[in-house]
Amino acid sequence: MTQATVRDWDADSGGAALLDDGTVVALPPDCLAGSVFRFLRLGQRVRLVVQDGRVVRVELP
Repeated sequence: MTQATVRDWDADSGGAALLDDGTVVALPPDCLAGSVFRFLRLGQRVRLVVQDGRVVRVELP
């Protein structure tokens, strides 16, 4: 799992997060399915579950 900071988020279109090395990764709108989150806040620290190069779930760090 990779830790990141939420850069932007929209429930309809998804968003993006910054990895600790500054890399931007896309957050698809379905990445919150099955998580404790209902929405994400700008600047929130999260853990990303990545499969086949795509974020599939967001978790608490």
